[in-house]
Amino acid sequence: MKKILVTGGAGYIGSVLVRQLLAQGYYVRVIDSLKFGGDALYDVLMHPNFEFQRGDVRDRADVQKAVQGMDGVCHLAAIVGDPACKKFADEAREVNGEGSKLLFEAAEEAGVDRFVFASTCSNYGKMEDPGSFVHENSELRPVSLYAELKVAYEKYLLEDRKDSKMAATALRFSTVYGFSSRIRFDLTVNEFTRDVAVGKELVIFGQQFWRPYCHVDDLAGACVLVLGQPREKVKAEVFNVGSTEENYTKGMLIEEIGKVAPEIQVRYVEQLDDPRDYRVNFDKITHDLGFKITKTVPDGIREIYKTVKSGIIDDPYSSKFRNI
Repeated sequence: MKKILVTGGAGYIGSVLVRQLLAQGYYVRVIDSLKFGGDALYDVLMHPNFEFQRGDVRDRADVQKAVQGMDGVCHLAAIVGDPACKKFADEAREVNGEGSKLLFEAAEEAGVDRFVFASTCSNYGKMEDPGSFVHENSELRPVSLYAELKVAYEKYLLEDRKDSKMAATALRFSTVYGFSSRIRFDLTVNEFTRDVAVGKELVIFGQQFWRPYCHVDDLAGACVLVLGQPREKVKAEVFNVGSTEENYTKGMLIEEIGKVAPEIQVRYVEQLDDPRDYRVNFDKITHDLGFKITKTVPDGIREIYKTVKSGIIDDPYSSKFRNI
């Protein structure tokens, strides 16, 4: 049985990843500071192959304890997103930067074999050619502290530490959406769908700008996939995670939401410039690792619409459903 440490395992993606790893027969240890609570892990706490450690990746003793006896690390713990990193800039630099390096060094020292890092397609920033697609070898043009820190850590893993005995892989995640035990409503698809479900008018800025989107289940699945690959296929490699067919503009998202929610009310506001505008190609992970998505944006819209409409969430605007 392989033993995997998931940092940030109580989070939006991490809580899904934990369940997928357990289902595949892995032993899973989670380290999480519980900045947003531990509710997402209540139902797995008693699983015989699950272990929880409350801790912080910035704390050397916590990290050294967490990596002991592990075969692999899935590193998701971070201050996530442009707004959160802007608001908590010092904490972001500590967690996403120095804490992440501390984790890598401790894992390497403990003899961990695999290290999977959750990066982001936000690293591409704004496409030089709006009619093209970016890929793993395209220029990185980060336009936020969040992306700058991800780019810097990718360089640390894939260039500065490429000769490490530990096989490190960076996964550039598409913009995430969909249902999770630690659901978030501050993500584009989830936010728009929630607002429509409660009868709120959508005010959309910059409907023409592109992003790639990927369901939380599939982003978590990419981490599991990489852990199961031969070392030589993933060591010091970077993969975009998503599907080329799942690039959408905001206007296209609204069209899809309208198919599920005919009551949609929307007002468009012209915005001629956006610091982030990118369409992403995902051929590498498809061809090299056989990755395939299992859900699409319309699936995610239906999930969120059903969740909000059901009334099971008292207040979908509560602060516990967002990162700031």
